[in-house]
Amino acid sequence: MFIGRQDELQFLEGKYNTGTGQLIVMYGRRRVGKTETLRKFCGNKQHVYYLCTESPDGHQLAAFSERVLKNGFPAARYINRFADWEAAIGSVSELPADGKKLLVIDEFPYMVKSNAAIPSLIQKIWDEGLKDKNIMLILCGSSMSFIEKEILAEKNPLYGRATGIIKMNEMTFYEAAQFVASYGAVDRISTYAVLGGIPHYLKQFDETCSVGENIRNNILTRGSVLYNEVEFFMRQELRETAVYNAIIGAVALGNTMLGGIHQKTQIEKTKLSAYLSNLINLNILRREFPALCGIKEQANVQRGLYRVTDNFFRFWYAFVFPNMSELEAGDAGGIWAYVVEPALNEYASRIFEDVCIQYLRAENRKNALPFYFTKIGRWWDKNAEIDIVATDAGKRRYILGECKYKNSAFTMSDLVTLQERSKSVSQGGEAFYFLFSRSGFTREVIDKAKSGGIAMFSAEDVAQPFST
Repeated sequence: MFIGRQDELQFLEGKYNTGTGQLIVMYGRRRVGKTETLRKFCGNKQHVYYLCTESPDGHQLAAFSERVLKNGFPAARYINRFADWEAAIGSVSELPADGKKLLVIDEFPYMVKSNAAIPSLIQKIWDEGLKDKNIMLILCGSSMSFIEKEILAEKNPLYGRATGIIKMNEMTFYEAAQFVASYGAVDRISTYAVLGGIPHYLKQFDETCSVGENIRNNILTRGSVLYNEVEFFMRQELRETAVYNAIIGAVALGNTMLGGIHQKTQIEKTKLSAYLSNLINLNILRREFPALCGIKEQANVQRGLYRVTDNFFRFWYAFVFPNMSELEAGDAGGIWAYVVEPALNEYASRIFEDVCIQYLRAENRKNALPFYFTKIGRWWDKNAEIDIVATDAGKRRYILGECKYKNSAFTMSDLVTLQERSKSVSQGGEAFYFLFSRSGFTREVIDKAKSGGIAMFSAEDVAQPFST
């Protein structure tokens, strides 16, 4: 069953239904679902799909030729291989098709690495007439740095030729939740907190087992698919993996400021900034600023907090990486029972805030909130932190949110604390307090909410689109 990616599919369909030439670049990290999305898009269309391999140029050309020629290509009666890449790529205009001629080249960077002239050849063929024909050429790749620096960047041959660029990010909570639709709301949130929105990871969980059993069997057990997934990814994408392990591990354990990461890793600050930048480009880390801060503050390299963007990486570096010796010895049960399970709620609490923000964004798009916000995020200063702050374009109205992912109810004390902290943020503007709680609310809070300006949401409310 294919899940999610409706925006990407709609975009591709829109480009396909035009009468002009379309050159689409799609890229994103491994396992994010690019190939499955392309297969879904191509499923009911005449097309040629070619998956590049890491192989010499001659072998690649032969394999590409075989793939194209066996799809009813007229010249297949006379040749079994194109003479060169110019003829091979140019053949897209002669593909048999009732409508738009569709060619997909997946893992395109492998093709370019074996023949660096291919982007220039595509530019030449495109400019000389392919762009004016009813064709669609999709170039797809997992090497994000390669696509951005060698394909899309200025001064490269294909710069400015693409008619569409899709950077595929991980799925939202609401898409990811469909992989474990039979779970209750809390278990869906916990699953997302552990695996994030990467389809390949989500497919490893068995809905007939509990979240805990899935973590133990599919992440902590040596030999399981996800046990070494992070290590494999790091080796494929980065050199100096030991250095990157230290950095991600430090951030995953709560060292979120540049100085704290430096102190924990002892990496020289100038080099550390470059390493952090590489991890941000891979969507493993992000640099986060208070929701209402300006551009000037964001330009300060000393400001902002570093967060692990990928939930599974965060989980792996928090619980697998530090306990690798015992896990290698086969004690997955012990690490689950005495390390992971006692800390899972606290670990998931930060992700619960992300889910609540996603919920508010969905409601905002439906105009279902007291006002339409243009900014949303966390807020903090030296003295306090607020889980969610959202405001309108004029900064006249504010949503101020508190998210509690614990086994006890949201109390009046929690509400009063939020209201006190909010004074320095809303600065006399109209304030709406949004309270999110895994374990409900005390009677005092419920009664207080009746006076207005306070909205309460349970985990079930936040996960509403997929409640069973």
